Amino acid sequence: MKQKSTHRILLQPTHESLDATPGTPLRDLLFEHGVEFPCGGRGRCRGCRIRLLHGTASPNAIEREILSPNEIAQGWRLACQCVPESDSTIELRQWDSAILVDDSRFDFQPRQGIGVAIDLGTTTLVAQLLDLQTGNVLAVKTALNAQARYGADVMSRIHFAVLERGQAQLQRTIREQIGGLAQQLLSVSQQSGTMRDIVLVGNTVMHHLFCGIDVEPLSHYPFESPRMGPDEFAAAELGWKLEGNPNVHFLPCLGGFVGSDILAGIVATKLYDSERYVALVDLGTNGEIVIGNRDRMLCTSTAAGPAFEGAKISMGMRACSGAISEVRIEQGNLRCHVLGNVAPQGLCGSGLVDAVSAGLELGTIAPNGRFANGINSWTVCPPIVLLQTDIRELQLAKAAIAAGIEMLSAALGTVEMDRIYLAGAFGNYINRVSAHRIGLLDFPPERVEPVGNTALLGAKIALFDLGRIDLEYRDICKRVRHVALNLDPDFQEVFVQRMSFPARSFQT
Repeated sequence: MKQKSTHRILLQPTHESLDATPGTPLRDLLFEHGVEFPCGGRGRCRGCRIRLLHGTASPNAIEREILSPNEIAQGWRLACQCVPESDSTIELRQWDSAILVDDSRFDFQPRQGIGVAIDLGTTTLVAQLLDLQTGNVLAVKTALNAQARYGADVMSRIHFAVLERGQAQLQRTIREQIGGLAQQLLSVSQQSGTMRDIVLVGNTVMHHLFCGIDVEPLSHYPFESPRMGPDEFAAAELGWKLEGNPNVHFLPCLGGFVGSDILAGIVATKLYDSERYVALVDLGTNGEIVIGNRDRMLCTSTAAGPAFEGAKISMGMRACSGAISEVRIEQGNLRCHVLGNVAPQGLCGSGLVDAVSAGLELGTIAPNGRFANGINSWTVCPPIVLLQTDIRELQLAKAAIAAGIEMLSAALGTVEMDRIYLAGAFGNYINRVSAHRIGLLDFPPERVEPVGNTALLGAKIALFDLGRIDLEYRDICKRVRHVALNLDPDFQEVFVQRMSFPARSFQT
């Protein structure tokens, strides 16, 4: 019998169809459709699970190791390992993800032309085209960072860059993607004016991978790089064919893994000009923290792990359709909100924090993180369950952030903070009471304020007066001292102390 030249792959719930040459792994097909590969497609995690509803795809040895026999029987596979053997229907667990943009108004000095501000995140990209005369946003483009197919977090990218000699590939991937976004912005807005400048911000690894700086120093102790920027290119140097050949500016990093996205956040929140002590916290896989005022500022990064983004959680997922994003207690029972008004598929970071907070209130979870009454799992909303390992992942993540905040505060003299700004997508959606209940943010909830995408806002502020802002940013860099927590002998002790959950809830 003659073998079919292609297999038709139907994706649910998006109803998109793909043609796959026999032998083609799904990894090569699904990244553009919202499926991420947290471990870089190496089959070391469960983050890219998909469900085979119809068709044939025999599990390989890696899938049999990662997935249980019951899961395999139910059709679960790893997208990074799965090879369809027939026409198939596949249910995606990751789709329709909301990416945080910025619509804030700010003071600026008008100038001629148009410009682009870009927040280059490890997971997502946000690009805005602005009229430099009026400050109006003319077009917005968002995307998943195309580097994510080589690993979801910065350490996975570093591993690929250094051990697999893939830095050139990562550089080429992100430059081509951002250049394409700039072209799309012009096309969508139908603008013909002169593009003056493009400003990018991102963490240290994203900065190095874009600018062509060796990430090898970031792969080992003491995790510091001698090159922190700022860096500037002509668009043509990057292979971008943009009218006017605009200058491309990547703002400077602050130290270690604390990048220009945090510097931009300092400017956006005016932390550098505050009389009182203020904290800026970006909750993510690599949680960054700044505490200070106009006189002195300290910054650090903590390896919080991917729990806040739903990764390494048995039924975790990004904050997209099908994710439980909120959990609350009503008359002794759990009530869950599912994004997209569809059947629950998993838990995103905010839902995980809410669920554990609720478990503590109900007595289902003890302060040490163990389930009460000898159970080893807890159904949050059928069929979504929490395992003991999931709670431990959250404990590790929240302890890293809480310990980082405590260490910086102690270094400043155990100061009282007037305000705690939460930056980024996770910080924008997390329930502040739940964050306090689990000991992530040990502050009265009314002092905690979500501030959205401060990285993008800071990039836009810089775009309007690069000369003045360049000097101002350099001055801020000089006033911020980076604290390497891995060098502090007390950090491990504080981290362990912060692993436990508070015994009682916060009382207003």
